[in-house]
Amino acid sequence: MSSPWIEGLRSVSLSVPDLDQAEAFYTSVWRLEVAHRGADALYLRGSGRDAYLLALHRRDGAPQIQRVTLRSHSAEALAEVAKRAVAAGGQLLRTTSAVGDPAGGIGILVRDPHGRVFEVVHGDVQHGAVAPERDRPQRLTHVVLNSHAVDETQAFLTQAFGLRLADRTAAIAFMNCNSDHHTLAIGVSDNDALNHIAFLMPDGDAVMRGGGRMKDAGYPIQWGPGRHGPGNNLFNYFIDPFGVVIEYTAEVEQVDDSYLARGPEDWKWPPGRVDQWGISAAPGTTLKEAQRRVLFAPL
Repeated sequence: MSSPWIEGLRSVSLSVPDLDQAEAFYTSVWRLEVAHRGADALYLRGSGRDAYLLALHRRDGAPQIQRVTLRSHSAEALAEVAKRAVAAGGQLLRTTSAVGDPAGGIGILVRDPHGRVFEVVHGDVQHGAVAPERDRPQRLTHVVLNSHAVDETQAFLTQAFGLRLADRTAAIAFMNCNSDHHTLAIGVSDNDALNHIAFLMPDGDAVMRGGGRMKDAGYPIQWGPGRHGPGNNLFNYFIDPFGVVIEYTAEVEQVDDSYLARGPEDWKWPPGRVDQWGISAAPGTTLKEAQRRVLFAPL
């Protein structure tokens, strides 16, 4: 299963009120490292090839999501995505041009019909192949975005970016663009907020050790440990100092064109369970409220 235009997920940009606090948390506790620091911006990378995974911009008030950045297969794909996004009801905010951030390259900026902003880049800086580092996030594996109109959002992602439906539960539509089971997912909601950002860890032990490290630092596991149904991935969910929901995950299911999408009837758990293992309780009110709070910044 793959998109003809989109290679994968690169990064997420957020605004937060305190960059010093953000740097302390995301380097010492979450275990990213600073890729670049500007007067009002902080770029944080993992141990993988991407120049950065999080771009944090200083802005007073509640955190907001500014954009989700995808990487295209080619420069030609950018023009195709731009054309298709507009045809699907989106708005082209920036035509193909140089990207003004430390990763460089060229890119476009698109807003979907409900105000979500996506950047698609090509030719951005990537590091050489590196071995996974113990307990450090490697890359982003997926982002889940809420939608008050899931079918419409799914249609836009399919038409504009060539994403395909991997699985659909009663709560989430999982969208695929490469061998990862899902890259973007759409959460059933009454708003269009950021639900969570998932960081890929080297293995299950790293997910668990990360949970212990977060707990020691005063950030308890909000949901987990567990193993999801769609994607078959291990998970621990947390809330960062600003209220953003973040996930450590590993062992994401790898799929190809032979994978058959399943529907809500195929993804039902026995009473009292919300994942394969049934160890952890269902997500509580604190997590659910945080998954509705971080909205896209108006442009």
